[in-house]
Amino acid sequence: MNAQAVIFFDGYCNLCNGAVQFTIKRDSKNVFHFASLQSEYAQVHLTPFGIEPKQGDSFILLQGDKVYQKSTAALRVAKKLNGLWPLLYGLIIIPRFLRDAVYNYIAKNRYRWFGKEESCWVPTPELQQKFLT
Repeated sequence: MNAQAVIFFDGYCNLCNGAVQFTIKRDSKNVFHFASLQSEYAQVHLTPFGIEPKQGDSFILLQGDKVYQKSTAALRVAKKLNGLWPLLYGLIIIPRFLRDAVYNYIAKNRYRWFGKEESCWVPTPELQQKFLT
């Protein structure tokens, strides 16, 4: 995986913010950087791929010149984490339309189940270097 792998996430979503914090704790090789879908960085880097980031409805991994979305992005991230999390990558054998159906169901209900912030989560000063603006 490219050293400059960027995870784009919905900065208002509590579930998404929790996933970012979860990833940071398990990214001992410092592979991932982060940017909210609402950021100018997302607009500049995702628009060339035909993605409108301000919709904020997907988890996106930009790895070099490739973009992965939804369940595929999540599984590719899990593959690089510490512990047993890379075992989840085995789920990639499930057809994407099935994986993404589960992903879409959770995404559709994430604000109701986990809540929503009024403003994007702000990382602590020691984590700031992992976030792209």
